[in-house]
Amino acid sequence: MWRELAPIGRNAGSGGYRRYAWTAADADCREWFKAQALSRGLTYETDRNGNQWAWLGDPLAGDAVVTGSHLDSVPDGGAFDGPLGVVSSFAALDELRRRGVEFSRPLAISNFGDEEGARFGLACVGSRLAAGQLTVDKAHQLRDGDGISLPQAMEKAGYDPGTIGADPERLARIGAFVELHVEQGRALDLSGDAVGIASAIWPHGRWRYDFHGEANHAGTTRLVDRRDPMLTYAGTVLAARREAELAGAVATFGKISVEPNGVNAIPSLVRGWLDSRAADQATLDTVIAGIEQAAKERGERDGVDVRVTRESFTPVVEFEHALRDELAKILGKDGADVPVLGTGAGHDAGILSSSVPTAMLFVRNPTGVSHSPAETAGEDDCVAGVGALADVLEGLACR
Repeated sequence: MWRELAPIGRNAGSGGYRRYAWTAADADCREWFKAQALSRGLTYETDRNGNQWAWLGDPLAGDAVVTGSHLDSVPDGGAFDGPLGVVSSFAALDELRRRGVEFSRPLAISNFGDEEGARFGLACVGSRLAAGQLTVDKAHQLRDGDGISLPQAMEKAGYDPGTIGADPERLARIGAFVELHVEQGRALDLSGDAVGIASAIWPHGRWRYDFHGEANHAGTTRLVDRRDPMLTYAGTVLAARREAELAGAVATFGKISVEPNGVNAIPSLVRGWLDSRAADQATLDTVIAGIEQAAKERGERDGVDVRVTRESFTPVVEFEHALRDELAKILGKDGADVPVLGTGAGHDAGILSSSVPTAMLFVRNPTGVSHSPAETAGEDDCVAGVGALADVLEGLACR
């Protein structure tokens, strides 16, 4: 499975993946998922929001155990973020069939669309729509860098955008959702464990900063006469690092656009996107407030107008304790001490936690690198992840 999926959407120059929502690479990933489902005799379907499902048992019976993740990527992302969870889900089902277990609950494997938000700027679009956390009106307003709207992209890919929206009936049929994911950090590497259980997802969000200055000639305009938004942006980037460091949080300006974007022109507008995360809400609020204050103070000095727009936000997600404890009991049945750890990364499991009981398993990432071609996980650890997921699914769905 891994060899079949690996070439899809891979950029020869960077070695990273460009599997953006509703593109040709995304379509190839979806075809791969469908083929895996049908080859195992599973009932395949796509829901109203374009999320894919592969069912063992009656999809309408209720109290289903669902596993899976996503197949899309960030720009030049790694091979494991998302796909490891989907591949491991199919492999875990194969392992359960090898064991000859009998299922007492329906089992499903899912691929949620547009988890990374690389194309339209909003993460977890597929699961947000299903959970009612993204309205149809706001979804219709989403546009990519070329001005193509989400409905236009879906229609071009062969899906009906007229059906998108909250899907409470489907979510009501799910008794538990367990997502396996490569760890995006080094906690497991430092503890020496191959697999861990997630405790919570840090609160996190994305903010757009618009720095409005005045376009002018780079060679003839005196420094004292300039209203250069790039200076204000640069000062804000440094302020973000300072505020995050002081608070024990993280803050990143990872995307920028410039107008008119000429080498010999002072910009009229610099637009930067901030991603910030912290272990608790109070800390995150402090960091965001400090960055915005620093940006506006610097803007006053530079003659630059600063406007801040919150584009997305996800509060802290505490995974359901009963399900989390059940996973720990299943995986610790032989006396093993399974580590429980928090994460600063968002996931579909976090979005779905508002509607269904959810839990997560992490597989060790020896470098801690993620959202990069250097992202990796050892084969033995991946196999251990499949075994752990199979044990969990057996414990939940084969009672």
